[in-house]
Amino acid sequence: MASDARLTLITRPDCHLCDEARAALGRVVAVTGDRWVEWDVTEDLELERDYGDRLPVVLLDGKEHGYWRVEEERLLRDLTTPQL
Repeated sequence: MASDARLTLITRPDCHLCDEARAALGRVVAVTGDRWVEWDVTEDLELERDYGDRLPVVLLDGKEHGYWRVEEERLLRDLTTPQL
């Protein structure tokens, strides 16, 4: 599941919060120019076990950034703040 995208959205089909998260990530990357990928928990037992009860989940640089709702302002800040 390696990718050069900084953002990962973990979802499942027929999830209205996942639909909202996709739209929110679209708005964020329209500003930052970053890429994002989507992983479906129904295709991976380990993802289902780790994240299935709190979807959608946003990962930033492979680390959990949030779940259920995308905090757009916080995500924008974290994407644009230089890492020390």
